[in-house]
Formats: sequence, structure tokens, C-alpha cells
Amino acid sequence: MSDHSFNSALAGEARGLLIDLGVDVGAFAAYGGMVVASPIDGGRLASLIPSEDVTIVATIARAQEAFEIWRRVPAPRRGELVRLLGQVLRENKTALGRLVTIEVGKIASEGLGEVQEMIDICDFAVGLSRQLHGLTMPSERADHRLIETWRPLGVVGVISAFNFPVAVWSWNAALALVCGDAVVWKPSEKAPLCALAVEALFRRAAARFGPEAPEGLVSVLIGGREAGEALVEDSRVALVSATGSTRMGRVVGEKLAHRFARAILELGGNNASIVTPSADLALTLRAVAFGAMGTAGQRCTTLRRLIVHESVYDALIGKLAGVYRSISVGDPTTSDALVGPLIDGGAYAAMQSALAAARSLGATVHGGERLEVNGPASFYVRPALVEMPSQRGPMVEETFAPILYVMRYRDLDQAIALHNGVPQGLSSSIFATDIREIERFLSEVGSDCGIVNVNMGTSGAEIGGAFGGEKETGGGRESGADAWKAYMRRQTSAVNFGRSLPLAQGVRFDV
Repeated sequence: MSDHSFNSALAGEARGLLIDLGVDVGAFAAYGGMVVASPIDGGRLASLIPSEDVTIVATIARAQEAFEIWRRVPAPRRGELVRLLGQVLRENKTALGRLVTIEVGKIASEGLGEVQEMIDICDFAVGLSRQLHGLTMPSERADHRLIETWRPLGVVGVISAFNFPVAVWSWNAALALVCGDAVVWKPSEKAPLCALAVEALFRRAAARFGPEAPEGLVSVLIGGREAGEALVEDSRVALVSATGSTRMGRVVGEKLAHRFARAILELGGNNASIVTPSADLALTLRAVAFGAMGTAGQRCTTLRRLIVHESVYDALIGKLAGVYRSISVGDPTTSDALVGPLIDGGAYAAMQSALAAARSLGATVHGGERLEVNGPASFYVRPALVEMPSQRGPMVEETFAPILYVMRYRDLDQAIALHNGVPQGLSSSIFATDIREIERFLSEVGSDCGIVNVNMGTSGAEIGGAFGGEKETGGGRESGADAWKAYMRRQTSAVNFGRSLPLAQGVRFDV
């Protein structure tokens, strides 16, 4: 990355941040290679050299070697490395959060919030490093006992998407590291600078930790689909945690299953909220606004469907339409706008295609138009509120953009059927003060999603609870009380401390 590869104020700021965070910018390509652009103005931030096949193979080999060393370090000591990583992240929260804003267009509080999420999962993982416990079970055989022990798994591959360019890696890496694993990360080609910055910060933490942290314990692969495929297909990678589209997940899941590797798949979300007659509408309005428009609609947990009881529909949607008309949209580096840009022109085209499909089905569309901010290479839009006559067409698909489809319902059973009537099953919520409505939605006949919230939106998961969904969302779980088990292998041992040899199930074999 030479000076003339940064030809704008935004690119210059990104360069300065990378240097401050410890990245060797001189190792980047000035021209050619993989271009990294900022959605804020569409301008180029850098050009990177993608990892070649031989580099990928060597990186995974180093990770395997690192794992063989790291697995022998006591788990609480491994937790100390993660504690130091959390400390380094605290020290560099402002700079890394700003880089997140520049590279993917998040507003300032969301960029900082993502780094805080990294810090939180580090704290969580440090505690877990002293709780990686199995069970001691009674045996049916005299003078025997059964022991369940958890052992480090191996090399963990992480494939992350652009919308959470640093947090998703940390969910996996913090747990994998305390579990004794090495981590190889293939970030989105739309957000590789954040990954290089995190890798540099990890090296800083490892230096403080000392020589027990081997080279290759954490590494980054730069590239597109080919780099991800190489990670998925390498037999030395014991687990791949992949975040992305359902289409991507089908391919990744099949390839991992073919070689009997583990998968954590965080895929599509088409999340819905039900607004009941007993809902607090003022609270609902605020929660829906953030859930549907936060991160410019580019979260897997973004609220995309709102199912509203006919008795409160007009009152709520009238006010919500006013919020959509007045919400501030703009450059997150120079304004306090609440909605930043879409990631690129492809996202804008997908949004417009979905809105056109909705109109063809008789929908009434409020908003959705492109706004002139920072020139033709950036894509800022007015969030769209779409009143649908029925749940079909684009409403049953996930469009990664700020589109909120709304529908009326008459009774709760109908609302739950609509809620569950899509292929995805990530996050859900209900707005109600009637305990019967709430408990029905939380019951086995209610929401079929992995995340179910009450009187809040579908976004904003905390690291203390397992994150993930059902159906076409993939079924994987990250974070949460027992998520660490995915990064370890379970071993059951039977110990005979007697002088005889009784066999299980009363079998006799006398010789």
C-alpha cells in the first residue's frame, strides 16, 4: 500500500488508523489485486494482494503446528491471552471502531458498539477458561468410574461477512483460543482492512503474553470465494464457522459434511415482530425503528416483517411512516445521521428489485428512494416501509437492505402462522403486555426461531446468550453458556480401580 493508493481524505484517515493499530501498510499492493472501497463515498481505500494457494496451504500448516503447541497450555493460562486481547481492544476501541465505520459505513455508535462486543466476548471467554468441565458419572460396574473430559479440537476456520467485520470473528476466536484451538480467518472481501487491524492487535496481545503463544495461532487469509473454499476443503481444519447467505451455507455445509468436519452456520434471517392489541405503542415505535433501520438494514437480525393487529395498525403505522420520512440518512463520518450507506451498488439494486416486486403484488411503498450523498459512487437510501396485502413474493425472502414489510392480522394464531411461514428462523419478537399472548409466543406452538424477544426488537443480541437460528438460518450457535463445546472434542474414559474385570451389561467372557 503506497501513498498514492490512498487518494482521498477518507483513505488517508484509514491509512493512519491502520498504522496506529499496528498494521504494516507497506506490505500491501499499491495497484492491482483486490480493491477495497468505502461505501461512504465509493472511493478506494486500498488494494490488497489476495492470498495465493501456496500461502493458504502454508497458513493452515502453521495453524496446525500452533495448535499442537497451544493445546498443551493450561486452559486458565490460555484465558490470560484472551484477557490481554480484551485489554488491547479497550485501548484501541476508538480507532478500531472508526475503521469499522470507514470500511463498512456503520454509524459511529454502531462501530464502537461492535468493538465493545469483542471486549465483552473476551471477558466472557476468560471466565469460561476455568469452566471447561465435563462430568464424573457412576458406573454400573463395581470399582469403576466414568469421566467425561473435553479436549482441544484443532484448527478453526472463520468466514465472516461484511456487516460485522470484527465482532463475528471475536465470537468464535475468543472461545476457540481458550479451548486450545488455532484460528484461521477469511474475512469478507468487502472488509479486509478491519481483519488486518484485528490481527495486528492480536499480535500485540500475544507479545504481552509471551512465548507460550506460538506463531500462527491467529492468522488472516485475504481473498474472495476461492480463499473460503480452500479453508472449507482443507482436511486440517476441524471446524468452520461461516456467516453469510443461505446459498453459501448449503455449499459450505455439504463440503464439510463430506469430510466429516464440523460446521457452525449463521445464515439468512427474515425476522418478524408481532404487535398485539395490548402493546405499548410508544415503546414499540422506538424498537421497530432501530430494529428495521439500524445498520441500514444490513444485519442478519434486522427486523424485516411487522405483523400488526388490525385494532392498532393505523395508529402505529401512521406514526411509523412519519419516522421513516424524517429519519436522518447521511455520511456517518461527518454527521450524526442514524442511517448510513448501503455497502455497494449491488445492495441498492437488490433493494430496488424487491420494492418493484412488492409493488407488482399491490403493496404501498413509503420511501425507498436513493438519496444524493457523497456522489454517484455511494448508495444512500431512504428506508422503505412497505404495506403488503399478503405475505408472498419478496416478503418471504431476505433482502439485505432497510425494507420493512407490514401486514395486518386478526388473531394471534394467524399472526404466529404468518410469523413462522418463511424459510428462515433466526430472530423474532412480540410486543405485548398480556401475559397470555407473551407466553403463547414463547411456547412450543409460538415462534420457531432461535432467538425470541419480548417488548424489544429482533436486533441487539448479547454475548451471554447463544446466538443462532433454525431452518434455513443454519442451526449453528455462537456464544452462550455452552457454545464452547463446539470448539472441543468430548472424550469419555472408564477407569477400573479394582482387581477384577466385570463387563458392562452383565456380559461374561471367561478365558
